Amino acid sequence: TVFILANNVRILILIPLLISISSIIYVQYFAIESFIAPAKIMSSSNSVSSGSGFAAQFGINLNNSGNSTDQWVYSEILKSRTLAKAMLKRRFDTRLFGENKTLLQILTYGNNKPKIDLDMLNIIATKSLTSSINFSENIKTGAYSIYVIAPEAQFAKDLTNVLIEELNRYNREYNKLKTSQTKTFIKERINSIEKELNEAEESLKDFRERNRRIENSPSLQLEQQ
Repeated sequence: TVFILANNVRILILIPLLISISSIIYVQYFAIESFIAPAKIMSSSNSVSSGSGFAAQFGINLNNSGNSTDQWVYSEILKSRTLAKAMLKRRFDTRLFGENKTLLQILTYGNNKPKIDLDMLNIIATKSLTSSINFSENIKTGAYSIYVIAPEAQFAKDLTNVLIEELNRYNREYNKLKTSQTKTFIKERINSIEKELNEAEESLKDFRERNRRIENSPSLQLEQQ
């Protein structure tokens, strides 16, 4: 065994050395740097709680499933075309492409002249953007951890900040819509209940006019109640 090792000592040394040199060359000249910018967000669940509480006074249950009415799935939004469309219009500064460039330009044609139409550029950029966004959910706390990958550190940070801004904007619009829908529903129920109350008052009035002496009639008293 010692004799075999002695005869192959050059190979045993040469192979790891070649692998190390190849790895250094790849990292130095061919590998693309990637930077990860992390962020955490909490799921909002109380935007229409006051409206729900008010509705409960009328016997209206707005939380039939046991969940808040304004809960929405961050995972679906983060990978949605709606969010991507808004993100691709935002502008960023990068070392590679310069200042004030749209994310669409950065992710597709850069500083070159685009060779394909806008629709195809949007498809390519959307796919690139969604693949650079990763996330995980902590079920116990309701917190989402988001990780945005980009070729430049500052660009990754800026991209994450804009992503959070767009999520917050969507959340405000979503909750505004839900609150408006809740108010509309409550108003409709109030009008309906008011109509029922007026009809009941008219019915009671007619009953009393037809039955002026009900003191000695338990059945009429029960009907009046």
